[in-house]
Amino acid sequence: MEDIKNIKQRFEIIGNNINLDRAIEKAVQVAPTDFTVLITGESGVGKEIFPRIVHSFSSRKHAQYIAVNCGAIPEGTIDSELFGHEKGSFTGALTDRKGYFEVSDGGTIFLDEIGELPLATQAKLLRVLEAGEFIRVGSSKVQKTNVRVIAATNVDLPKAVKNGKFREDLFYRISTIPISIPPLRERKEDIPLLFRKFAADFAEKYRMPAIRLTEDAVQVLENYNWPGNIRQLKNITEQISILEQKRNVDALTIQEYLPAPTVNLPAVSNVTEGDHGFANEREILYKILFDMKKDMNDLKRLVYDIMQKEDIKTDAPTSLVLRDLYNTPTTEVFTPSPKSFSSSKEEHIQDTVAMEEESLSLEEKEKEMIIKALEKNRGKRKAAAQDLGISERTLYRKLKEYDIEN
Repeated sequence: MEDIKNIKQRFEIIGNNINLDRAIEKAVQVAPTDFTVLITGESGVGKEIFPRIVHSFSSRKHAQYIAVNCGAIPEGTIDSELFGHEKGSFTGALTDRKGYFEVSDGGTIFLDEIGELPLATQAKLLRVLEAGEFIRVGSSKVQKTNVRVIAATNVDLPKAVKNGKFREDLFYRISTIPISIPPLRERKEDIPLLFRKFAADFAEKYRMPAIRLTEDAVQVLENYNWPGNIRQLKNITEQISILEQKRNVDALTIQEYLPAPTVNLPAVSNVTEGDHGFANEREILYKILFDMKKDMNDLKRLVYDIMQKEDIKTDAPTSLVLRDLYNTPTTEVFTPSPKSFSSSKEEHIQDTVAMEEESLSLEEKEKEMIIKALEKNRGKRKAAAQDLGISERTLYRKLKEYDIEN
């Protein structure tokens, strides 16, 4: 078997990670056979290199090699692309056309993003793998092909099988020899090497001195999570090479080019699998509003308990006190002045409950804002519409909808 170092140079693979080396060794070992190979790994890790390694070290290396991105082909034309079609089989089929399996007969076909294939196409692919047979679109003639299939995906295929989005029999058929490519965050020792290679390439491309990293900048890159893997690192290296005047890049400069951590937005937690991960927009909005209301009421109860423990009395309605609370610095919330309070315990409880029952209806809030705008502008619709940020026609429709007398 050819030395791993020579293989890396031949296919321009950068890195010394042990899992990366193991993936290369596996690709070379399986190459002389005709086993179907499944390459897995996150998007951007460089899965497209390994089918070329397998093909180059196989007995088919002098035959056709075709790479097909299954996710980039529309569902309506994928069968025609893979298996070909007969003239007149559909609108636009002006001539007979050979598919990729027919063109690559005797060679290797690489099906990238195989998890995106429609179920009907998966059944036809299974027939090719098991019997070496396929039928062109619009034909009834069975044709033979001798093709080695290498597939790749960043989808969790066992989960897709469980959800009914990928055929179980096809999954077991293509995963005869699995090869897993490690993500960049598990190859921290390779990050400076990759950055240096990309920097040199872009320096040559744009005819400028190569950028260099300080030690603290290297630490920043190694500690970053790299969700886009090698592809993301290459893009960031190119950005820095073009935009930065200084050729020595420090940690502060690097951080400006790294995306900020993703902020998790509120989500409905009780969506079942039957909902397919989606919910009505209004239901989501109401859920968020009610969650916010609950947090506010919890804060009110906390302040009320503190007031009771301190034996604080108030003349002002509790609702006004709590309203002012939200505009008060945190350090002042828990140190209220006794002189400003004097009310009974029953008034506190009654007012708090009343606020808990406050309506959250969007229609009521909209109606209330329209009435306030009309009162402010003494019934002038044009001025009220401008305050509300809507057209006068829309305001007139809302007046009729909510039965508001001007």
